[in-house]
Amino acid sequence: MYYPDELIEEVRTKNDIVDVISGYVRIQKKGSSYFGLCPFHNEKSPSFSVSQSKQMFYCFGCGAGGNVFTFVMQYENYSFQEAVKLLAERAGVNLPEAEYNEEIRKRESLRTRLLEVNKEAAKYFFYQLRSERGQAGYQYLRKRQLSDETIKKFGLGFANVTSNDLVQYLKSKGYEDRLITEAGLASFDEKYGLHDKFWNRVMFPIQDSNHRVIGFGGRVMGDGKPKYLNSPETMIFDKSRNLYGLNFARTARTNNIILCEGYMDVIAMHQAGFTQAVASLGTSFTAGQANLLRRYAKEVILAYDSDGAGVNAALRAIGILKEVGLTGKVLNLEPYKDPDEFMKNLGREAFEERLNKAENSFFFELRMLQREYDLSDPESKTKFHREIARKLCGFSEEVERENYIEAVAEKYHIGFDNLRRLVQTYAAQTGLAVPASRPKSGIQKKSDPMENKRKPQRLLLTWLVEEPAAWPKIKKYISPKDFTEDLYQKIAEKLFADLDAGTLNPAAIISLFTDEEQQREAALVFNTKLVELDTTAEKEKAFHDIVLAVKRNSLDYLSGQLGSDISALGKVIEGKKALEELSKTHISLN
Repeated sequence: MYYPDELIEEVRTKNDIVDVISGYVRIQKKGSSYFGLCPFHNEKSPSFSVSQSKQMFYCFGCGAGGNVFTFVMQYENYSFQEAVKLLAERAGVNLPEAEYNEEIRKRESLRTRLLEVNKEAAKYFFYQLRSERGQAGYQYLRKRQLSDETIKKFGLGFANVTSNDLVQYLKSKGYEDRLITEAGLASFDEKYGLHDKFWNRVMFPIQDSNHRVIGFGGRVMGDGKPKYLNSPETMIFDKSRNLYGLNFARTARTNNIILCEGYMDVIAMHQAGFTQAVASLGTSFTAGQANLLRRYAKEVILAYDSDGAGVNAALRAIGILKEVGLTGKVLNLEPYKDPDEFMKNLGREAFEERLNKAENSFFFELRMLQREYDLSDPESKTKFHREIARKLCGFSEEVERENYIEAVAEKYHIGFDNLRRLVQTYAAQTGLAVPASRPKSGIQKKSDPMENKRKPQRLLLTWLVEEPAAWPKIKKYISPKDFTEDLYQKIAEKLFADLDAGTLNPAAIISLFTDEEQQREAALVFNTKLVELDTTAEKEKAFHDIVLAVKRNSLDYLSGQLGSDISALGKVIEGKKALEELSKTHISLN
């Protein structure tokens, strides 16, 4: 369903971006903007800004940005139309009923079609599990002590031994090869042509928080490799921002979330009544997933495998949970490897007891650290105590740090004053107190030879948004056609018209674009960092240089397109005169 611009603008203006985003991300006011940890990439220092005056957000770390629609689209994995619906419901705005005739269906986004083909694939796998050919998969699940009710609840299925059953079925339903491939359900090669990605596997449909199938996980029957195979990332399947089982866990209404490693662990937990269990999707736990959990609980209990890999994963997850303001605890599953094994051997009541006694995450970290030291040796013991002091320095809040010093001193028989002095000494030596650092997100910005031409255009647009009073001083020299990027030119057209009318509204300009990437680029245009300058003369010179750079770049671009066009030659001559006049003109900002 496509909505009129006036209705979209009504929905946007009735959803204050600070109110909406604060429901997803913890943000604090600093100066004229709000800042917090970005939900779209891992970071230790807040670079995610929300401007109430502009009604826009922007991350200076990863470049994510836009208005309130963009945020909902990225966070909820929604299309533009779905974001409009969600925010309309939130604000009490009535939208016209959608009429899905054939013409509208053809205009549906690729995102919607991917959801459709995944849903159809899930139905097919579900049916196959109950057929004669799916008995191997069904018996495997029954041996894992799953009831028919649980199998149905999670929509578990089976991919047949033959390698093109699903492809043939989906094609018979009218889905084209390209869509089946883009959904990650099939692969193509010269030898086999288009063939199923999953075969001879028990299938686990992966659903988003709104119960829509966005991908699959498959467990092979027998000794094939890999043991578990997941769908590749697609437009609708972002592993770092979804969690298996969250569609059920989000309505569990418990005070905590149980975070597991595997699909079977989650299913075993739910079958036993612990419906708050979720799992990451074959990748390490991420900040995006932590922010997702923060919407539903303040405490996360880690139920990771008790082996070395599970311990390391738990230690990493603890740091991520701290960054987003969640309390983490660790479940002791010994002598069993994982929650599924524990439940089968000791049952629900024993698990409930372990859950209630889950270990404080900081003491878990110390207990794992202690394994590296021989406490019977004075030198090794002293090194261990220094490491404790170092970790205590990670608490930036003094009250919290003092409380932990007291608890640790009692637990490890160090002596409160001794440990406190050791912490203070370490803090003085290292310039404390900062949270322990974690690996950087790995986001790299590619070098672009055209960037030197684009940046002045972005700076000018940002400057005019920040100081609209500068527009009348330059409007005789600058027009939208001086912007050589199509997106920048479209922004300039709307911005200049708004400035002339005295109705500046950056967030509404972003709504001109329904494509997520274009919204992101538009947000960058309005959030380019301006250099802090002390005097009016410095500001006027900087502004003059920016305007001059945009005009010069425009003239260079026009000259490059000249060819044999006589009218273009005239424009170049006019442009040179305007550039010469501009270079000699003082632009006052008073």
